[in-house]
Amino acid sequence: MKIEAKVVSIETIKPSSPTPKPLKKHYLSFLDQLAPPYFSSRVYFYSSNPTIPNSQKSNLLKKSLSETLSRFYPLAGRLIDNLYVDCNDGGTPFFEAEANCDLSQVITNPDPENMKKFLPYKLNESQDICMAVQATYFHCGGLAVGLLISHKIADASSLTLFSNTWSAVSRNGDGGGVPFPKFDGATYFPPHDVSGFSPSTEGMMKEELTTRIFTFPAAKISVLRERFSGGSGGLPGRRPSRVEALSAFIWTRFISATGVKADQNIKTYIVNQAVNLRTRVDPPLSEYHFGNLIWASIARLAADDDDVEVINKFREAMKAVISAGYDVAKLKELNLMKEMMGQARKGELVSLSFTSYCGFAVYEVDFGWGKPDWVGLPGLPYKNFVIFKDTKGGDDGIEAMVHLRKRDMQKFEDDLEMKRLKE
Repeated sequence: MKIEAKVVSIETIKPSSPTPKPLKKHYLSFLDQLAPPYFSSRVYFYSSNPTIPNSQKSNLLKKSLSETLSRFYPLAGRLIDNLYVDCNDGGTPFFEAEANCDLSQVITNPDPENMKKFLPYKLNESQDICMAVQATYFHCGGLAVGLLISHKIADASSLTLFSNTWSAVSRNGDGGGVPFPKFDGATYFPPHDVSGFSPSTEGMMKEELTTRIFTFPAAKISVLRERFSGGSGGLPGRRPSRVEALSAFIWTRFISATGVKADQNIKTYIVNQAVNLRTRVDPPLSEYHFGNLIWASIARLAADDDDVEVINKFREAMKAVISAGYDVAKLKELNLMKEMMGQARKGELVSLSFTSYCGFAVYEVDFGWGKPDWVGLPGLPYKNFVIFKDTKGGDDGIEAMVHLRKRDMQKFEDDLEMKRLKE
């Protein structure tokens, strides 16, 4: 059965109190300016709670959203070019929809492509709005809350902060003592003239891509971590983290399974890892700093690097980002990015990009009718891209959402070592 969600209503939710005049312009930071102009997203799925009818859930979501927007006032504004947000209290589109199925049909062996049905817009049609919401009701009484926030003003950590604050306001009325967000990213990373490097959606793949979710149990990840840190050929220093170990494993299996080593045209192999700068700059920023406070750690690899060599190079690249701190001149690396984009267009570069939501409180978003049964992400139109997310229950397992070209995905799925780690 084809899963569909039919929109039945659209309204605009505005902040419960007006934004003060001194806060009417929210300037983008340098890191915001470099962010791609598409939506970051998340879909929270909830089982039926017969004690709270859907009409009450709808009213509660809208009322608490209005109150939360007063705290997160840029989200109710409109983006002006690549410069600032006009915090004009224009409001947030709120869609309501009805699904043609039960919740279990969506979250049992979930397909990332279906997640797009529970979002109000396509990821690359951000226009000038900063945020949009869709509440979708299932036949069984379940509910999906789909959230989009413009990547121009928020990273995944900021999206998590908003979601958890909104749900706390919904449960408690006052946010349960959650501190107010800080919108001062431009103070730490002042905006620059980035006219020579305009982020766009041109890098999105036009050829057919496939997205799969691979679930790795905690016990298997632990075996990897031990394997990479033990013996004379193991890692020096600390034991690899779950994300380090799984990233290195996926990279080496990707290189082996797809056979790119045999391509004589390839000159450069790289891995990009998104780095949350909040805890890594000196002095550190708090988790309540809202915006794009991430940077790409770029590791140059060799096609025949083993897992341990890959992790060592990950760590060297991470150190370079951390040592840069607030020094934008060191963080820029725009020439390197331009060079890599040129190589990619010529088919001379193979890259794999990782971003991790592990450790984010994505399963704490309780609006008053319980925590989500599952949290979904839509497939993105980027090849060779991996998103990590904790499995539900806090057992240290990881879900990896992998985006590859269709022909590469088949080889990747058939890789024997991949199969053994998942089993």
